[in-house]
Amino acid sequence: MRRKIPSTQALVCFEAAARHESYTRAAQELALTQSAVSRQITALEDFLGMALFRRTRHGVALTPAGADYARQIARQLDTMERDTLDAMARQGLGGSLQLAAVPTFATRWLIPRLPDFAARHPDITVHIETRTRPFLFNETPFDAAIYTGTPAQAANWAGTRSTALLSEDVLPVCSPALIAPRGQLSPAAIARLPLLQQSTRPDGWRQWFDAQQVEAPRARSGPRYELFSMLAEAAAHGLGVALMPRLLIEAELDRGELVVACDRPLRGERSYFLVTPAAQDERPALTLFRDWLLAQAGGDAGVR
Repeated sequence: MRRKIPSTQALVCFEAAARHESYTRAAQELALTQSAVSRQITALEDFLGMALFRRTRHGVALTPAGADYARQIARQLDTMERDTLDAMARQGLGGSLQLAAVPTFATRWLIPRLPDFAARHPDITVHIETRTRPFLFNETPFDAAIYTGTPAQAANWAGTRSTALLSEDVLPVCSPALIAPRGQLSPAAIARLPLLQQSTRPDGWRQWFDAQQVEAPRARSGPRYELFSMLAEAAAHGLGVALMPRLLIEAELDRGELVVACDRPLRGERSYFLVTPAAQDERPALTLFRDWLLAQAGGDAGVR
């Protein structure tokens, strides 16, 4: 069956013209003449049976239908380009995975372990981009996502299935200089120190102090940081005490840049999950990555 698809050249010309809202600038980008770009877009409009641009005093502007089509075509061309580059790089061997991941987990837990995956599966390339919130897989190029949230939040991610990887135990950490020479502190002593907050978890300290049965009027006070990596840096530089998952600060603890201020971990409400589209047959490369990821998570002593 012949596919109802316009020419790639017409789509490339349209995408460039839509991005610039200018035939002239699209022609310059593509090393074509303006008339050649115009002919390709006219042919595309004839193929679709609708206008993509309207003429203005200053050139052209997208119609509402054209703007919607441009967004879809841009995603598809990006995917085609990515797949083409992957095929060129692999020379017909192996495969690739496009992974969305929460940033601090990716940089501090996943990427340091990826050399092991690369050694076991040298023909599979893993690409990682940052995502912190659920999204629709069919609107992105991603094969899977590593997501942090509660089990209920993972289960409510529409159109997906999730595999639990790691639970998140949090404990207070700080610069050695902040508590020297006392070593570890009591929860009551920590309540009197500057408390570093994570902006997406405003109740973290309150929950920890409640578990220790300690009154802490300033549990929600202190400078706020969006990412755990920012919290770790702030704590290491002596700005206060941070409530951090141990699995994200292993390197700082090993190097002595951070110390545990009070060794009373609290099992967090959130866990880390591998999330994949429910409606798709799983690619062999993704199955291998899932199995490897579960083995890594299972062998990470003290974090489950």
